[in-house]
Amino acid sequence: MKTNHFTPLPCGYSPLNRPIDVLKKYGVINLDKPSNPSSHEVVAWIKRILKVEKTGHSGTLDPKVTGCLITCINNSTRLVKAQQSAGKEYVAVVKLHGKIDKVKKLEKALETLTGACFQRPPLISAVKKELRVRTIYESKLIEYDEKRDMGIFWVSCEAGTYIRTLCVHIGYLLGCGAHMQELRRVRSGALKEDASMVTMHDVKDAQWHYEQYNREDYLRRVIMPLEILLTTYPRIVVKDTSVNAICYGAQLMLPGVLRYESNIEVGQEIVLITTKGEAIALAIAQMTTSTIATCDHGIVAKTKRVIMDRDIYDKKWKLGPFAKKKEDLKKEGKLDKFGRVVDSTPEAWKMLFGDAEKAVNINDVAQVVNASKGKEAPKAAAAKEDSESEEEVKEKKRDKKDKKDKKEKKEKKEKKSKKAKKSDSDSD
Repeated sequence: MKTNHFTPLPCGYSPLNRPIDVLKKYGVINLDKPSNPSSHEVVAWIKRILKVEKTGHSGTLDPKVTGCLITCINNSTRLVKAQQSAGKEYVAVVKLHGKIDKVKKLEKALETLTGACFQRPPLISAVKKELRVRTIYESKLIEYDEKRDMGIFWVSCEAGTYIRTLCVHIGYLLGCGAHMQELRRVRSGALKEDASMVTMHDVKDAQWHYEQYNREDYLRRVIMPLEILLTTYPRIVVKDTSVNAICYGAQLMLPGVLRYESNIEVGQEIVLITTKGEAIALAIAQMTTSTIATCDHGIVAKTKRVIMDRDIYDKKWKLGPFAKKKEDLKKEGKLDKFGRVVDSTPEAWKMLFGDAEKAVNINDVAQVVNASKGKEAPKAAAAKEDSESEEEVKEKKRDKKDKKDKKEKKEKKEKKSKKAKKSDSDSD
Protein backbone atom coordinates (compact mmCIF):
# COMPACT_ATOMS: atom_id res chain seq x y z
CA MET A 1 0.00 0.00 0.00
CA LYS A 2 1.40 3.40 -1.00
CA THR A 3 -1.16 5.67 0.69
CA ASN A 4 -4.66 5.73 2.19
CA HIS A 5 -5.39 9.26 1.00
CA PHE A 6 -7.33 9.64 -2.25
CA THR A 7 -10.49 11.29 -3.51
CA PRO A 8 -13.09 8.71 -4.61
CA LEU A 9 -15.02 9.84 -7.69
CA PRO A 10 -18.59 8.68 -8.51
CA CYS A 11 -17.49 7.40 -11.95
CA GLY A 12 -17.11 3.99 -13.58
CA TYR A 13 -18.53 0.60 -12.57
CA SER A 14 -17.26 -2.53 -10.87
CA PRO A 15 -16.58 -5.10 -13.68
CA LEU A 16 -19.33 -7.48 -12.48
CA ASN A 17 -21.91 -4.70 -11.97
CA ARG A 18 -21.60 -2.95 -15.34
CA PRO A 19 -24.86 -2.16 -17.19
CA ILE A 20 -25.36 -4.59 -20.08
CA ASP A 21 -24.52 -2.01 -22.79
CA VAL A 22 -21.24 -1.17 -20.97
CA LEU A 23 -20.52 -4.90 -20.47
CA LYS A 24 -20.88 -5.39 -24.24
CA LYS A 25 -18.30 -2.63 -24.70
CA TYR A 26 -15.77 -4.21 -22.28
CA GLY A 27 -16.64 -7.91 -22.67
CA VAL A 28 -15.09 -11.16 -23.87
CA ILE A 29 -16.62 -14.53 -24.80
CA ASN A 30 -14.90 -17.88 -24.22
CA LEU A 31 -16.32 -19.43 -27.37
CA ASP A 32 -16.32 -23.10 -28.30
CA LYS A 33 -15.61 -22.75 -32.03
CA PRO A 34 -17.62 -25.19 -34.18
CA SER A 35 -16.00 -27.27 -36.93
CA ASN A 36 -16.10 -26.03 -40.59
CA PRO A 37 -16.45 -22.21 -40.42
CA SER A 38 -13.21 -20.22 -40.20
CA SER A 39 -12.31 -18.12 -37.12
CA HIS A 40 -13.01 -14.89 -39.03
CA GLU A 41 -16.47 -16.09 -40.08
CA VAL A 42 -17.36 -17.04 -36.49
CA VAL A 43 -16.24 -13.63 -35.17
CA ALA A 44 -18.21 -11.83 -37.92
CA TRP A 45 -21.37 -13.80 -37.02
CA ILE A 46 -21.02 -12.86 -33.34
CA LYS A 47 -20.66 -9.21 -34.34
CA ARG A 48 -23.94 -9.47 -36.26
CA ILE A 49 -25.76 -11.42 -33.51
CA LEU A 50 -24.77 -9.08 -30.64
CA LYS A 51 -25.14 -5.93 -32.81
CA VAL A 52 -21.77 -4.49 -31.76
CA GLU A 53 -19.30 -2.27 -33.63
CA LYS A 54 -16.26 -4.59 -33.71
CA THR A 55 -15.05 -8.02 -32.63
CA GLY A 56 -11.69 -9.78 -32.62
CA HIS A 57 -10.24 -13.17 -31.65
CA SER A 58 -7.27 -14.54 -29.74
CA GLY A 59 -5.59 -16.53 -32.51
CA THR A 60 -6.78 -18.22 -35.69
CA LEU A 61 -8.03 -21.81 -35.63
CA ASP A 62 -8.20 -23.79 -38.90
CA PRO A 63 -11.77 -24.39 -40.17
CA LYS A 64 -11.85 -28.08 -39.09
CA VAL A 65 -10.35 -27.35 -35.64
CA THR A 66 -12.70 -26.84 -32.68
CA GLY A 67 -12.29 -25.49 -29.14
CA CYS A 68 -11.36 -22.36 -27.23
CA LEU A 69 -11.55 -19.14 -29.27
CA ILE A 70 -11.49 -16.00 -27.11
CA THR A 71 -13.78 -13.48 -28.84
CA CYS A 72 -13.22 -9.86 -27.79
CA ILE A 73 -15.97 -7.23 -28.19
CA ASN A 74 -15.49 -3.48 -28.87
CA ASN A 75 -12.87 -2.05 -26.44
CA SER A 76 -11.60 -5.46 -25.37
CA THR A 77 -10.25 -5.95 -28.93
CA ARG A 78 -7.34 -3.82 -27.65
CA LEU A 79 -6.21 -6.92 -25.72
CA VAL A 80 -6.27 -9.20 -28.79
CA LYS A 81 -2.54 -8.74 -29.51
CA ALA A 82 -1.60 -9.75 -25.96
CA GLN A 83 -3.86 -12.81 -26.08
CA GLN A 84 -2.64 -13.92 -29.52
CA SER A 85 0.92 -14.20 -28.20
CA ALA A 86 -0.15 -16.09 -25.03
CA GLY A 87 0.51 -19.83 -24.60
CA LYS A 88 -1.90 -22.43 -26.01
CA GLU A 89 -2.86 -26.03 -25.17
CA TYR A 90 -4.26 -28.63 -27.58
CA VAL A 91 -5.56 -32.20 -27.63
CA ALA A 92 -4.83 -33.86 -30.97
CA VAL A 93 -5.55 -37.19 -32.67
CA VAL A 94 -2.57 -38.43 -34.71
CA LYS A 95 -2.96 -41.18 -37.38
CA LEU A 96 0.16 -43.25 -38.05
CA HIS A 97 0.73 -44.64 -41.55
CA GLY A 98 2.06 -47.97 -40.28
CA LYS A 99 2.25 -50.26 -37.25
CA ILE A 100 4.61 -49.68 -34.33
CA ASP A 101 5.73 -52.53 -32.09
CA LYS A 102 5.75 -50.52 -28.84
CA VAL A 103 3.68 -47.58 -27.56
CA LYS A 104 6.84 -46.41 -25.78
CA LYS A 105 8.24 -45.39 -29.18
CA LEU A 106 5.40 -42.87 -29.65
CA GLU A 107 5.91 -41.55 -26.12
CA LYS A 108 9.64 -41.16 -26.79
CA ALA A 109 8.95 -39.32 -30.08
CA LEU A 110 6.68 -36.88 -28.23
CA GLU A 111 9.33 -36.40 -25.55
CA THR A 112 11.97 -35.73 -28.23
CA LEU A 113 9.75 -33.02 -29.76
CA THR A 114 9.74 -30.78 -26.67
CA GLY A 115 11.66 -27.54 -26.28
CA ALA A 116 12.59 -25.37 -29.26
CA CYS A 117 11.56 -27.01 -32.57
CA PHE A 118 12.03 -25.94 -36.18
CA GLN A 119 8.74 -25.70 -38.08
CA ARG A 120 7.67 -24.72 -41.58
CA PRO A 121 3.91 -23.84 -41.79
CA PRO A 122 1.78 -26.37 -43.79
CA LEU A 123 0.93 -25.62 -47.43
CA ILE A 124 -2.76 -24.98 -46.63
CA SER A 125 -1.98 -22.29 -44.01
CA ALA A 126 -2.32 -18.59 -44.80
CA VAL A 127 1.09 -17.50 -43.52
CA LYS A 128 4.51 -17.20 -45.15
CA LYS A 129 6.11 -20.62 -45.68
CA GLU A 130 9.44 -19.90 -44.00
CA LEU A 131 11.34 -21.92 -41.41
CA ARG A 132 10.82 -20.71 -37.85
CA VAL A 133 11.42 -21.83 -34.26
CA ARG A 134 8.53 -22.50 -31.84
CA THR A 135 8.76 -23.83 -28.27
CA ILE A 136 6.80 -26.86 -27.11
CA TYR A 137 6.66 -26.69 -23.31
CA GLU A 138 5.15 -30.07 -22.50
CA SER A 139 3.39 -32.99 -24.18
CA LYS A 140 2.01 -36.35 -23.07
CA LEU A 141 0.31 -39.34 -24.71
CA ILE A 142 -3.23 -39.86 -23.39
CA GLU A 143 -4.24 -43.01 -25.30
CA TYR A 144 -3.14 -45.21 -28.20
CA ASP A 145 -5.33 -47.56 -30.29
CA GLU A 146 -3.12 -50.26 -31.80
CA LYS A 147 -5.89 -51.60 -34.10
CA ARG A 148 -6.43 -48.28 -35.87
CA ASP A 149 -2.85 -46.93 -35.39
CA MET A 150 -4.21 -43.74 -33.83
CA GLY A 151 -3.05 -41.89 -30.74
CA ILE A 152 -4.46 -39.03 -28.65
CA PHE A 153 -1.94 -36.64 -27.10
CA TRP A 154 -2.03 -33.35 -25.16
CA VAL A 155 0.45 -30.54 -25.87
CA SER A 156 1.23 -27.18 -24.27
CA CYS A 157 3.05 -24.86 -26.66
CA GLU A 158 3.98 -21.33 -27.71
CA ALA A 159 1.60 -19.27 -29.87
CA GLY A 160 2.10 -19.98 -33.58
CA THR A 161 2.98 -23.68 -33.20
CA TYR A 162 1.49 -25.89 -35.93
CA ILE A 163 0.25 -29.17 -34.44
CA ARG A 164 -0.28 -30.47 -38.01
CA THR A 165 3.49 -30.07 -38.61
CA LEU A 166 4.23 -31.63 -35.20
CA CYS A 167 2.23 -34.77 -36.21
CA VAL A 168 4.23 -35.03 -39.46
CA HIS A 169 7.47 -34.79 -37.43
CA ILE A 170 6.22 -37.60 -35.13
CA GLY A 171 5.80 -39.72 -38.28
CA TYR A 172 9.38 -38.91 -39.38
CA LEU A 173 10.79 -39.93 -35.97
CA LEU A 174 8.83 -43.22 -35.96
CA GLY A 175 9.85 -43.92 -39.57
CA CYS A 176 6.33 -44.81 -40.69
CA GLY A 177 4.84 -41.38 -41.45
CA ALA A 178 1.86 -39.73 -39.73
CA HIS A 179 -0.72 -36.99 -40.12
CA MET A 180 -3.13 -35.06 -37.89
CA GLN A 181 -6.62 -36.57 -37.86
CA GLU A 182 -8.38 -34.16 -35.47
CA LEU A 183 -7.52 -31.18 -33.24
CA ARG A 184 -9.15 -29.29 -30.37
CA ARG A 185 -7.78 -26.28 -28.49
CA VAL A 186 -8.37 -26.69 -24.74
CA ARG A 187 -6.68 -23.50 -23.51
CA SER A 188 -5.90 -20.09 -25.03
CA GLY A 189 -4.05 -17.65 -22.79
CA ALA A 190 -6.04 -17.10 -19.59
CA LEU A 191 -9.20 -19.02 -20.61
CA LYS A 192 -9.64 -22.77 -20.91
CA GLU A 193 -12.25 -25.43 -21.60
CA ASP A 194 -14.44 -25.11 -18.47
CA ALA A 195 -17.86 -23.87 -17.30
CA SER A 196 -17.21 -20.41 -18.80
CA MET A 197 -17.09 -21.84 -22.37
CA VAL A 198 -20.19 -21.19 -24.50
CA THR A 199 -21.33 -22.24 -27.97
CA MET A 200 -22.62 -20.13 -30.89
CA HIS A 201 -26.15 -21.31 -29.98
CA ASP A 202 -25.71 -19.91 -26.45
CA VAL A 203 -24.73 -16.49 -27.87
CA LYS A 204 -27.72 -16.44 -30.23
CA ASP A 205 -30.18 -17.62 -27.54
CA ALA A 206 -28.85 -15.17 -24.92
CA GLN A 207 -29.29 -12.18 -27.26
CA TRP A 208 -32.82 -13.36 -28.24
CA HIS A 209 -33.74 -13.84 -24.55
CA TYR A 210 -32.54 -10.30 -23.79
CA GLU A 211 -34.39 -8.73 -26.73
CA GLN A 212 -37.68 -10.61 -26.14
CA TYR A 213 -37.93 -10.61 -22.34
CA ASN A 214 -35.39 -7.88 -21.37
CA ARG A 215 -33.66 -10.35 -19.03
CA GLU A 216 -29.89 -10.04 -18.80
CA ASP A 217 -28.95 -13.14 -16.79
CA TYR A 218 -28.27 -15.42 -19.81
CA LEU A 219 -26.33 -12.71 -21.69
CA ARG A 220 -24.26 -11.95 -18.57
CA ARG A 221 -23.29 -15.63 -18.36
CA VAL A 222 -22.18 -15.57 -22.02
CA ILE A 223 -20.28 -12.23 -21.94
CA MET A 224 -17.59 -11.91 -19.26
CA PRO A 225 -15.70 -8.73 -18.22
CA LEU A 226 -12.36 -8.31 -20.04
CA GLU A 227 -10.57 -8.19 -16.66
CA ILE A 228 -10.77 -12.01 -16.61
CA LEU A 229 -7.99 -12.05 -19.23
CA LEU A 230 -5.68 -9.96 -17.01
CA THR A 231 -5.79 -11.94 -13.76
CA THR A 232 -2.24 -13.27 -14.28
CA TYR A 233 -0.64 -9.79 -14.58
CA PRO A 234 0.84 -7.92 -11.57
CA ARG A 235 -1.49 -5.04 -10.67
CA ILE A 236 -1.12 -1.42 -9.59
CA VAL A 237 -4.20 0.35 -8.21
CA VAL A 238 -4.39 3.96 -9.44
CA LYS A 239 -6.11 6.88 -7.69
CA ASP A 240 -9.44 7.93 -9.25
CA THR A 241 -8.06 11.42 -9.89
CA SER A 242 -5.22 10.00 -12.06
CA VAL A 243 -7.32 7.66 -14.22
CA ASN A 244 -8.36 10.13 -16.93
CA ALA A 245 -4.80 11.40 -17.39
CA ILE A 246 -3.65 7.81 -18.15
CA CYS A 247 -6.56 7.41 -20.58
CA TYR A 248 -5.22 10.50 -22.41
CA GLY A 249 -1.76 8.87 -22.67
CA ALA A 250 0.07 10.15 -19.56
CA GLN A 251 2.63 7.89 -17.85
CA LEU A 252 1.79 6.76 -14.32
CA MET A 253 3.80 8.82 -11.80
CA LEU A 254 4.33 7.93 -8.14
CA PRO A 255 1.81 10.43 -6.68
CA GLY A 256 -0.95 8.61 -8.63
CA VAL A 257 -0.24 5.18 -7.08
CA LEU A 258 -2.63 3.97 -4.38
CA ARG A 259 -1.65 0.30 -3.97
CA TYR A 260 0.75 -2.07 -5.71
CA GLU A 261 1.59 -5.75 -5.84
CA SER A 262 4.81 -7.35 -4.60
CA ASN A 263 7.50 -8.76 -6.93
CA ILE A 264 7.09 -6.12 -9.68
CA GLU A 265 10.30 -5.90 -11.74
CA VAL A 266 11.55 -3.25 -14.20
CA GLY A 267 10.43 -4.02 -17.77
CA GLN A 268 7.66 -6.37 -16.63
CA GLU A 269 4.21 -6.04 -18.21
CA ILE A 270 1.64 -4.95 -15.62
CA VAL A 271 -2.01 -3.89 -15.57
CA LEU A 272 -3.21 -0.56 -14.12
CA ILE A 273 -6.61 -0.81 -12.45
CA THR A 274 -9.04 1.58 -10.72
CA THR A 275 -10.20 1.30 -7.11
CA LYS A 276 -13.35 -0.44 -8.43
CA GLY A 277 -11.26 -3.05 -10.29
CA GLU A 278 -11.66 -1.80 -13.89
CA ALA A 279 -8.67 -2.23 -16.19
CA ILE A 280 -7.30 1.16 -17.34
CA ALA A 281 -4.25 0.13 -19.38
CA LEU A 282 -1.47 -2.36 -19.92
CA ALA A 283 1.90 -0.82 -19.02
CA ILE A 284 5.62 -1.59 -18.75
CA ALA A 285 6.97 -1.20 -15.18
CA GLN A 286 9.79 1.33 -14.74
CA MET A 287 10.28 0.70 -11.00
CA THR A 288 10.53 -2.32 -8.75
CA THR A 289 8.19 -2.80 -5.78
CA SER A 290 10.89 -1.64 -3.32
CA THR A 291 11.52 1.57 -5.32
CA ILE A 292 7.77 2.35 -5.39
CA ALA A 293 7.68 1.87 -1.61
CA THR A 294 10.62 4.19 -0.82
CA CYS A 295 10.39 7.02 -3.38
CA ASP A 296 8.00 9.97 -3.80
CA HIS A 297 8.54 11.07 -7.42
CA GLY A 298 9.30 9.42 -10.76
CA ILE A 299 7.67 7.37 -13.54
CA VAL A 300 6.24 4.10 -12.19
CA ALA A 301 5.06 2.66 -15.53
CA LYS A 302 5.01 3.60 -19.21
CA THR A 303 1.62 3.02 -20.84
CA LYS A 304 1.67 0.29 -23.51
CA ARG A 305 -2.04 -0.05 -24.44
CA VAL A 306 -4.92 2.00 -23.04
CA ILE A 307 -8.09 -0.07 -22.60
CA MET A 308 -10.52 2.38 -20.96
CA ASP A 309 -12.24 5.15 -22.94
CA ARG A 310 -11.42 8.80 -22.20
CA ASP A 311 -13.57 10.99 -19.93
CA ILE A 312 -15.26 8.11 -18.08
CA TYR A 313 -13.56 9.60 -15.01
CA ASP A 314 -13.43 13.38 -14.45
CA LYS A 315 -10.41 15.42 -15.52
CA LYS A 316 -8.38 16.22 -12.40
CA TRP A 317 -4.93 17.10 -13.63
CA LYS A 318 -3.27 20.55 -13.14
CA LEU A 319 -5.11 20.99 -9.83
CA GLY A 320 -2.47 19.73 -7.37
CA PRO A 321 0.09 21.76 -5.34
CA PHE A 322 3.00 20.91 -7.67
CA ALA A 323 0.99 21.90 -10.76
CA LYS A 324 0.22 25.30 -9.19
CA LYS A 325 3.87 25.78 -8.17
CA LYS A 326 4.87 24.94 -11.77
CA GLU A 327 2.57 27.68 -13.12
CA ASP A 328 4.08 30.19 -10.66
CA LEU A 329 7.63 29.28 -11.73
CA LYS A 330 6.62 29.68 -15.40
CA LYS A 331 5.30 33.20 -14.66
CA GLU A 332 8.53 34.08 -12.81
CA GLY A 333 10.57 32.82 -15.78
CA LYS A 334 12.21 30.06 -13.73
CA LEU A 335 10.80 27.44 -16.13
CA ASP A 336 10.35 27.76 -19.89
CA LYS A 337 6.87 27.91 -21.49
CA PHE A 338 6.81 24.09 -21.75
CA GLY A 339 7.63 23.68 -18.04
CA ARG A 340 11.22 22.55 -18.69
CA VAL A 341 14.16 23.27 -16.39
CA VAL A 342 16.30 26.37 -17.11
CA ASP A 343 19.43 27.83 -15.41
CA SER A 344 17.40 29.93 -12.96
CA THR A 345 15.21 26.97 -11.83
CA PRO A 346 15.40 26.34 -8.05
CA GLU A 347 17.70 23.44 -7.10
CA ALA A 348 14.92 21.52 -5.30
CA TRP A 349 12.72 21.60 -8.43
CA LYS A 350 15.63 20.43 -10.58
CA MET A 351 16.18 17.46 -8.28
CA LEU A 352 12.48 16.53 -8.16
CA PHE A 353 11.49 17.04 -11.78
CA GLY A 354 14.73 17.60 -13.74
CA ASP A 355 15.02 13.93 -14.70
CA ALA A 356 11.63 12.22 -15.05
CA GLU A 357 13.28 8.79 -15.37
CA LYS A 358 14.95 9.13 -11.96
CA ALA A 359 13.06 8.07 -8.82
CA VAL A 360 13.40 10.72 -6.06
CA ASN A 361 12.52 10.88 -2.35
CA ILE A 362 11.28 14.27 -1.03
CA ASN A 363 13.16 13.82 2.28
CA ASP A 364 16.45 13.32 0.39
CA VAL A 365 15.80 16.50 -1.62
CA ALA A 366 15.02 18.44 1.59
CA GLN A 367 18.28 17.24 3.18
CA VAL A 368 20.36 18.25 0.15
CA VAL A 369 18.68 21.68 -0.03
CA ASN A 370 19.17 22.28 3.72
CA ALA A 371 22.81 21.17 3.48
CA SER A 372 23.43 23.54 0.58
CA LYS A 373 21.80 26.33 2.61
CA GLY A 374 24.11 25.44 5.54
CA LYS A 375 27.16 25.71 3.27
CA GLU A 376 25.98 29.01 1.86
CA ALA A 377 25.43 30.53 5.35
CA PRO A 378 29.17 31.12 6.22
CA LYS A 379 29.77 32.47 2.73
CA ALA A 380 26.90 34.88 3.19
CA ALA A 381 28.26 35.92 6.61
CA ALA A 382 31.72 36.52 5.12
CA ALA A 383 30.18 38.52 2.28
CA LYS A 384 28.22 40.53 4.83
CA GLU A 385 31.37 41.31 6.83
CA ASP A 386 33.16 42.35 3.65
CA SER A 387 30.30 44.65 2.69
CA GLU A 388 30.27 46.13 6.22
CA SER A 389 34.03 46.81 6.19
CA GLU A 390 33.69 48.45 2.77
CA GLU A 391 30.97 50.72 4.12
CA GLU A 392 33.15 51.68 7.11
CA VAL A 393 36.04 52.62 4.81
CA LYS A 394 33.67 54.68 2.67
CA GLU A 395 32.33 56.49 5.76
CA LYS A 396 35.87 57.28 6.97
CA LYS A 397 36.77 58.70 3.56
CA ARG A 398 33.57 60.75 3.56
CA ASP A 399 34.34 62.13 7.07
CA LYS A 400 37.90 63.02 6.03
CA LYS A 401 36.61 64.82 2.96
CA ASP A 402 34.02 66.72 4.99
CA LYS A 403 36.70 67.85 7.49
CA LYS A 404 38.98 68.95 4.68
CA ASP A 405 36.15 70.90 3.03
CA LYS A 406 35.31 72.60 6.34
CA LYS A 407 38.98 73.51 6.90
CA GLU A 408 39.27 74.99 3.41
CA LYS A 409 36.09 77.04 3.90
CA LYS A 410 37.40 78.36 7.24
CA GLU A 411 40.73 79.34 5.71
CA LYS A 412 38.96 81.18 2.85
CA LYS A 413 36.83 83.11 5.36
CA GLU A 414 39.86 84.07 7.40
CA LYS A 415 41.67 85.30 4.26
CA LYS A 416 38.64 87.40 3.26
CA SER A 417 38.32 88.90 6.69
CA LYS A 418 42.08 89.79 6.71
CA LYS A 419 41.77 91.44 3.30
CA ALA A 420 38.75 93.41 4.46
CA LYS A 421 40.61 94.67 7.58
CA LYS A 422 43.64 95.63 5.52
CA SER A 423 41.57 97.61 3.02
CA ASP A 424 39.87 99.46 5.95
CA SER A 425 43.20 100.37 7.49
CA ASP A 426 44.52 101.66 4.13
CA SER A 427 41.52 103.91 3.61
CA ASP A 428 42.10 105.51 7.06
